[in-house]
Amino acid sequence: MLPALPLPAAAIVTRPRPKFELADVLREYGGAYRRAHPLPRAQLKVMRAVEVCRTAALGGHLEQCDACGFRRPAYNSCRNRHCPKCQSLAKARWLEERQAELLPVAYFHLVFTLPHELNPLALINKRVVCDLLFRAVAETLLEFGRTHLGGKLGVTAVLHTWDQTLLDHFHLHCLVPAGALALDHSRWIPARAQFLFPVRALSLVFRGKFLASLRQARVKDELEFHGRSAALAEPEAFNDWLRRLGHKSWVVYAKPPFGSPARVLDYLGRYTHRVAISNHRLISVGDDQVTFSYRDRRGGHRPRAMTLGAEEFIRRFLLHVLPDGLQRIRHFGLLANRVKKQDLARCRELLGAATSPPAIRPQSPRELLIAISGIDFTRCPACRRGRMVEVGELPGDALTTARLGAAHALALDSS
Repeated sequence: MLPALPLPAAAIVTRPRPKFELADVLREYGGAYRRAHPLPRAQLKVMRAVEVCRTAALGGHLEQCDACGFRRPAYNSCRNRHCPKCQSLAKARWLEERQAELLPVAYFHLVFTLPHELNPLALINKRVVCDLLFRAVAETLLEFGRTHLGGKLGVTAVLHTWDQTLLDHFHLHCLVPAGALALDHSRWIPARAQFLFPVRALSLVFRGKFLASLRQARVKDELEFHGRSAALAEPEAFNDWLRRLGHKSWVVYAKPPFGSPARVLDYLGRYTHRVAISNHRLISVGDDQVTFSYRDRRGGHRPRAMTLGAEEFIRRFLLHVLPDGLQRIRHFGLLANRVKKQDLARCRELLGAATSPPAIRPQSPRELLIAISGIDFTRCPACRRGRMVEVGELPGDALTTARLGAAHALALDSS
């Protein structure tokens, strides 16, 4: 078995520790927000998880230097997928597992976006609408693979529900190998060097598939209508609304292909485990306000700062809490879990690569943390000579730990 490969650059964090954290906002203002607003169970769980992450409430262990005797507590993390502090390790582990699935070809990055007119309905029907979004995008890409290339594509799709200012913006980032496996598995069919499919045609098919599925969901009574979407409960109003959406241009964006698998993995890491806002974007927290940085896409992607009232900031963050069990990373075509082992081996054979990628020794959480941060957490911060070793348990609040453990089990992505 070979030693672990270096983590891609996207998994390595070299920035200094942020001065402010999302947890600071929720600890300071979350209680007042909960008292003022009735919240669904999923949002309450996320708020609680972020607030107690890496605190005494979750327990942990006591570490001691084997040279000078210096001691420090090491508290457990909440492992919630909406927590900014917990995503670096999850991302590094996921990318480590994906290394074996990359093919020696270029990759295309496509983005499929739902029109903002759908947002009110999507926010109260996240599970249904997000599932339909994944299905429409996957069916569109796989259909184009069959009709334009004559084979089966591979697709990795990642759901994002936000824009840079934390407003609702439902879209999928898709990574697609530049080619397809022939339907009879006889050959690899390469795509054109700088072009996969026409985005205008992709947009039209994607729009048609999504709206047809949404209409079926309405017929099957799978949608809820209240708040800003209450008027759509009337069948005639809903059908008129669908017709208007059918005449609107839907956005599908294709970026230039990547030239190497290493760059693909690097790039993919920027999207897979991103949360609505990272701690490094927080500039200040206090006086009932939160200031954070964002990139102004309409202004040439220039960095800017936005200040929101704490209540509005929390409201926007909670817009992006996903229902328990909703997978935000999914694989389709030759990357689908049920066929990827055989299909990827055949693709490698046809591409003249090793049918089985080199075995990679899984890294321990401690090794991953060192690789991610560039800091050896085992070295004593006091004497800089000794090593920190675990010498005892630090029990946490049993009820909090049990609740977060159950929530974590429900929230895991299966990818």
